[in-house]
Amino acid sequence: MTPHRLLLLIGLVALALLAGCSRSDALQQVLTDGELVVVSRNSPTTFYLDKGGAAGFEHDLAQLFAEALGVNLQMETAYSLNGIFRRLQRREAHIAAAGLSLTGARSAEFNHSTPYANLVPRVVYRTGKRKPSGLDDIEGLHLVVLAGSSHEQTLRDLQSAAWPELSWEAVRGADTMELLERVDSGSADIAVIDSNEFRMQQSLYSRLDVAFNLGSEQDMVWYFPPGDDYDALIDRADAFLAELQEDGRLAQLREQHFGHNTVLSRVGSHVFARNIRSKLPAYADLIRQVAEEYKLDWHLLAAIAYQESHWDPEATSPTGVRGMMMLTRPTAREMGVKDRLDPLQSLRGGARYLKNIRRRLPADISEPDRTWLALAAYNIGLAHLEDARVLTDQRGGDPHLWSDVLETLPLLQKREHYRTTRYGYARGGEAASFVQNIRHYYSILQWKDMSANQPGQPLDPMHFLPAALRGERFLAL
Repeated sequence: MTPHRLLLLIGLVALALLAGCSRSDALQQVLTDGELVVVSRNSPTTFYLDKGGAAGFEHDLAQLFAEALGVNLQMETAYSLNGIFRRLQRREAHIAAAGLSLTGARSAEFNHSTPYANLVPRVVYRTGKRKPSGLDDIEGLHLVVLAGSSHEQTLRDLQSAAWPELSWEAVRGADTMELLERVDSGSADIAVIDSNEFRMQQSLYSRLDVAFNLGSEQDMVWYFPPGDDYDALIDRADAFLAELQEDGRLAQLREQHFGHNTVLSRVGSHVFARNIRSKLPAYADLIRQVAEEYKLDWHLLAAIAYQESHWDPEATSPTGVRGMMMLTRPTAREMGVKDRLDPLQSLRGGARYLKNIRRRLPADISEPDRTWLALAAYNIGLAHLEDARVLTDQRGGDPHLWSDVLETLPLLQKREHYRTTRYGYARGGEAASFVQNIRHYYSILQWKDMSANQPGQPLDPMHFLPAALRGERFLAL
């Protein structure tokens, strides 16, 4: 072999080795770069930005994984489901974490994790119209589905198998809210939505309900780029998800993001949407002012005020509590409120009272549990909350976690339990509902504010509402 050919062969071998190294171990690349790149979609169930920074179930799950790896998380957004998988195909992201179901077609092309949640495809319709009970009932109806979704593939399979007349419109994008908007406004008759997405957003569309399930329960997984160089990273992800499942952190994360979504009836949600339009605009600036004074999230203060009085400054209960924050006479006196029917004084009194309670809780209770526990005490008092926390500990729960105390609170109404407590009977079930309702209102106000307004722009309260409730006809982008 000539020296020239020998040098050429050595060069080709070196290039092959370099190429092999660049694809040999994605996990090592992540650790070396100190960065985990995760692609997701912008939605209240996955990933979004609020004034506190990045948020959402998938973001928080990915953040925990990045912390377990000892690297930084780089969260990126794709604006369609196909765009998510294109990012993986091009190896522009290490993981796709976007509430994605496991399908045969996807698993044939991409690596995936073990399942970490389950979901059921739902066919959603607008109440007041004929409710379809199955595929035979949807002929002639305008059905919408996200382009590139597993639901679109399911419809294709059904079409070729037994329903050749089945038709639908594939909507490009990655936000199921657009599908719900279309059905709510009447520009579509039905839509296919995953159960977790609909449960999270149903309160915004109180006229929508489930008609029937489209198929059986599906697994939710993370997807990874193709290639065996991702095996080590997938193994670490699987071990991480198993650990979270075993130690209860995965359940806590689900409760934190979704635990408040089934509290209200559809009627209650519709009333809330109507009051956002009719009442909130008159008090939004005042609520913001007081929230700023007391360093509270204004969405939270607004949610408390709605739970207490439906934003009615002259509200009065049979027990004598009055005003927008429904303060008792002793509480008003303690907080320096002279006129409980003055909305500014009432808001200040309620904000000050909540801050005082939150400050008096044990220092090792972390957020957001600290706020939820403080709200429970706001409703039934610190003494009864402490009884509930003691009971929680005795029953093997964690008295620092709202999800555990939530289960215990109703026991304060049962003699077999409250007779063992220091302060006795309390309407614990009412306190539990009080907090869960506030969490529900709070999440709606936060999400709609974030999604409807550009940073730095003044709030238009009308943007809290779905298009149909704003008196507008939805226009697809």
